[in-house]
Amino acid sequence: MKITGIDTTLVEVPLDEPIGTAIHSIASVGCVLVEVRTAEDITGQSFVFTINAARLWAFDEMIRGLAHAAIGRDPHETEGIWHDLWVEVNPTGHKGVTISAMSAIDIACWDAVGRAASLPLHKLFGSCRTEIATYASSGLWLSTPLDRLAAEAAAFVERGFQAIKLRLGRDRIADDVARVRTVREAIGPDIGLLVDANQKFSPKHAIALGRKLEEFDLVWFEEPVAAGNLTGHAEVRAALTTPIASGETEYTRYGMQAMIDAGAADILMPDLQRIGGYTEFHKAAATAAANHLPVSTHFFTEHSLAVAGSTANCVSVEHIDWFAPLFVEEIELDDGKLVIPERPGTGFTFAPDLADRFPLR
Repeated sequence: MKITGIDTTLVEVPLDEPIGTAIHSIASVGCVLVEVRTAEDITGQSFVFTINAARLWAFDEMIRGLAHAAIGRDPHETEGIWHDLWVEVNPTGHKGVTISAMSAIDIACWDAVGRAASLPLHKLFGSCRTEIATYASSGLWLSTPLDRLAAEAAAFVERGFQAIKLRLGRDRIADDVARVRTVREAIGPDIGLLVDANQKFSPKHAIALGRKLEEFDLVWFEEPVAAGNLTGHAEVRAALTTPIASGETEYTRYGMQAMIDAGAADILMPDLQRIGGYTEFHKAAATAAANHLPVSTHFFTEHSLAVAGSTANCVSVEHIDWFAPLFVEEIELDDGKLVIPERPGTGFTFAPDLADRFPLR
């Protein structure tokens, strides 16, 4: 096989309604759709995104600027292509847009490899499961009023989810406690409840809040403090019995290693776009496993299933529905778990006419 070209298409997918977290106001997601073309007419696909399509052109420019490292090569050379790109981006930096562009190229190459072999990627990687735990993450935002939380939480349970995530971030501890109590009472004791502060708090505030929340038997407390404050993460982790989850804003295995060295989290959360694609995800997950830590994938639900199905220490995949309109196929939820697709490659194919349906505004 030989890669003959890498094409990009920019789209903007609106959310059903604007939402807010402690640090975000989100009305849409802008996506760079990537297609790796081969001489054998096999195409591999991937995407990266930005909130509200902000600075999306920078991502597109970086992908197209790095495409030459893959064009003319066999997409099976994923390790070699990744390494060469890593060396090339050294002057620009090993975090941020450079890594996101590398991720897009890497995932698309792997998708082409799977399609060429007519095998799902989790089997090519070495499968360990056919389904994976998940949690509903497309609701219960900080912008959701208290009087809507109970009905929204109950609706997720009615759809079959066995765990759901609630965003926190109010200035008053009592207000966040009330949000958690409302949801826990709505879903009962047997449904998993996760909370995410989206980096809102100081360590002291997070610890005070976390202690108030321990009665609600939370699955985890996510990003309680600023992502870069690894010492603060460790302080919160040491003070609470609730597990701390974090890592979605870290880049590559080295970012995961820094969190491990700091004792910053009980569950690491690699994000496919930031971690460096499939090639680097497995290294990051192996780093976590060597330190007896689980991982749970962040966003990218569809494309994360391939690594979840081939990573023994992956405990869950975040279910976010923002990107569902991009694909022909739908995610399958079975008894609260996501089914790992048996279709070739990632198992998901871009829907036709996305540029016409979701033009970049």
